[in-house]
Amino acid sequence: MSPLVETVLFIFGLVALGYLAGATGYLKIQTGDALSEFAVGVALPLLLFRTMVTADFHGSAPWGLWGVYFSAVVVAWTAGHLVTTRVFGRDSKAGVVGGVSSAFSNLVLLGIPFMLGVFGQKGFEELSLLISIHLPIMLMASIVIFQFVSRRDGEPMHPLIILRDFLRKIFTNPLILGIFCGLLWRLTGLDLPVLAMRFVDALAGIAAPLALFAMGLGLKKFGISGNVRPAVTLSMLKLFLMPATAMALALAFGLPPLTAKIAVAAAALPSGVNSYLIAMQFGTGQALASNQMTIATALAVVTMTFWMTVVVAVFG
Repeated sequence: MSPLVETVLFIFGLVALGYLAGATGYLKIQTGDALSEFAVGVALPLLLFRTMVTADFHGSAPWGLWGVYFSAVVVAWTAGHLVTTRVFGRDSKAGVVGGVSSAFSNLVLLGIPFMLGVFGQKGFEELSLLISIHLPIMLMASIVIFQFVSRRDGEPMHPLIILRDFLRKIFTNPLILGIFCGLLWRLTGLDLPVLAMRFVDALAGIAAPLALFAMGLGLKKFGISGNVRPAVTLSMLKLFLMPATAMALALAFGLPPLTAKIAVAAAALPSGVNSYLIAMQFGTGQALASNQMTIATALAVVTMTFWMTVVVAVFG
């Protein structure tokens, strides 16, 4: 077995262990919520904080990475919206959920452990440049598009209310706060005190496996109920169209090899819980988003192995 395949199987194996722990009743489903809350609220923000403080970003290509990734987002989002509305006959609000589900990669709970495992610390440093703007852009895009289609359907919302809700979500998000605080500390030029760094290292060190296990345990809660055909179709767009677009653009724009591999790998990740949370917020498409997330995550063990083999062959 190649090291790449073994790494992918190990990463998704931790997800599977979490799922089995919930499916067999060994752990309560509520445990997954608590573990996810700790991972997202404490461990992962500290991991991002440490990366912002200690990483060497020289030679990184954030504009190229951002341009390629978000161009792939636009393609997948548009395709997901059109498939949901034109092929499956859902309304334009559900189309927004379909677009989000086709384009919102799980960069945190799955992406961070995956990049650390496959590409090491340098790969994670590249990913952190993407995480720093990913949630704000995707959240604002989903709100603006949903309000546009709502206004068209006669349900407008005041722009100031939209802006207030957006800023509240961003500036209370622990991942964004971890990145922001890390950048502030980096600007001081000071080293973290030894004791403080030990605390950070201890908690950040458990972030990746904890996030994967918690994600698997959480999947048991969502399950699959109806909407299978559209969910499978949207999963195919997320797992194949989006990374294929990212790879074509990375080649066209000549991204550095590591940046290109991170862009494709990030695009190839399955959708995460954010697509479901957005559907909950909008009050439509919850089952579609839930099913798509579960199906895409299950298929990703095969598709991620495929795309990682391709990018290694193409970019070295």
